[in-house]
Amino acid sequence: MEDGTSRSLGYCGDTGADYDVLQWDTREDCEVRQILDRIADKWSLLVIALLDRRSLRFTELRRMIDGISQRMLARTLRHLERDGLVGRTVHPTVPPRVDYELTPLGATLHKTIRALVTWTETHQNEVAAARAAYDRRVAAEQAKAEREAAERDAIARDVLAGGR
Repeated sequence: MEDGTSRSLGYCGDTGADYDVLQWDTREDCEVRQILDRIADKWSLLVIALLDRRSLRFTELRRMIDGISQRMLARTLRHLERDGLVGRTVHPTVPPRVDYELTPLGATLHKTIRALVTWTETHQNEVAAARAAYDRRVAAEQAKAEREAAERDAIARDVLAGGR
């Protein structure tokens, strides 16, 4: 393979000294962004998490995921199935019964999601403290800016009043 030649269409790996870390974000033929967008959305994460233990029917998933519409759940499941993360089994019954389960690929993703949730649980207090410190700093900066603006307005009023 020649230097700088992609391994396959959509490959976004390091291609040399001019590699740009944001390349995956801007190249149209790179699928990394598309995959991240799909698996990182809130509905996909919830579906993957719920399917970790067992297969579920569509109606069970819909009942378990607060706020998701029937259309959005169907769309999410269709995308996850297309990406090879969720398997769909249709049982020949009346009415038809459809079960969804994680594929082996989806199970590997669930391990990653579980690690992210564990990190979040471990560091939630630190994140909350950082948010509170940020909010205090921003509020103080805003108050200071408002005081300075009021002082400028007072000086301008004095100048205008004295100039008459």
